[in-house]
Amino acid sequence: MKTITYFLLFLAFSSQAQVLYESVPSSSLREPRNVKIQLPRNYEQNKDKSYPVILVLDGDYLFEPVAGSADYYGYWEDMPQAIVVGVMQPDRMADTYYSDENFLPAETGAAFFEFLGMDLFPWLSKKYRLAPFNVVVGHDVTAAFSNYYLMKSPPLFNAYISLSPDFTPEMTNRLLPVFQNTESQLFYYQATGSEDIEDLRERILAFDQELKAVQNDKFHYYFDNFENASHYSLAGRAIPNALEKVFSVYRPISKKEFNEVILKTESPYEYLIKKYETVQNLFGLNDQIRVNDFIAIAAALEKNADWEGFENLGKLARKEYPETILGAYYLGRALEGQGEPKKAMRTYESALVLKEVGNINKDLLMMRAQRIKDDFGY
Repeated sequence: MKTITYFLLFLAFSSQAQVLYESVPSSSLREPRNVKIQLPRNYEQNKDKSYPVILVLDGDYLFEPVAGSADYYGYWEDMPQAIVVGVMQPDRMADTYYSDENFLPAETGAAFFEFLGMDLFPWLSKKYRLAPFNVVVGHDVTAAFSNYYLMKSPPLFNAYISLSPDFTPEMTNRLLPVFQNTESQLFYYQATGSEDIEDLRERILAFDQELKAVQNDKFHYYFDNFENASHYSLAGRAIPNALEKVFSVYRPISKKEFNEVILKTESPYEYLIKKYETVQNLFGLNDQIRVNDFIAIAAALEKNADWEGFENLGKLARKEYPETILGAYYLGRALEGQGEPKKAMRTYESALVLKEVGNINKDLLMMRAQRIKDDFGY
């Protein structure tokens, strides 16, 4: 019941985004292939913004839950807004056909493999603004099929969401060296359930143990084994989990991240800078630093009495939010901590003409300025 509730919620959010139905010409398939495309909210208004692509195989039934989850998490900034593309596959077995000799895509399978890389993505890049981060989602045979792109250098996709994969012979043996030796950031998620098809489940669990032994800090592996989930119902639970994990670095600073990581780091300010550098390097997004992340870092700096960090944070806040009092407040706190109360007072007072930001308001600035006057007789 919980899974159904989430699914309906995601569909409700998905209805707020724009869904297009397109026919993609293909020299590989020698006929067009239909796709569904969900554009992010305000896509047309954000003319200078690019978006990661989530490619959904088995788009006939997986598109809606993926699109709904992406829209939901994008709305709450738990992942970047993304372009979701669902590929229609009227004959999924033909699309995933492979040779019995070398277990690689052959005939119709080879044509579909070329279609995704040589036809679909070039077509998408001409029509839409794409960031350099691609995710692929598949289920059983299409999940296994997506792994073939890992055998190309560089891989077409940066993240793989593999729902109860039906591995072809030798596939897991071929993948392990890729994961062990990758020099680029690579995200890999797979899921099974206690009621999954037994043969698939056994191979997935065995591969899970091998993947957990891979030692490469560029390889990010996630796994879910859902209790009481069948081969089909696990998809509804896995999709939001997978997106949340793949895009975890993008999320606003959480209470857990604050307590377990930021408070223990030597420089909270540098942690903030690296967090957003990682987002830019991974997803190609130059997003504005969130106000809530500023507030979290400021709390850690205050706890550590890191006044130099406060000064740096104030300068950064002035750059990111020049029309607000945020930067002045942090610079004033830095000056107070560095033993410059008069300069702090003037900094607070000079910012009273600027806009307020959340609970950092003009009353707070006036209170701090008045306290300095009372303490030092200015």
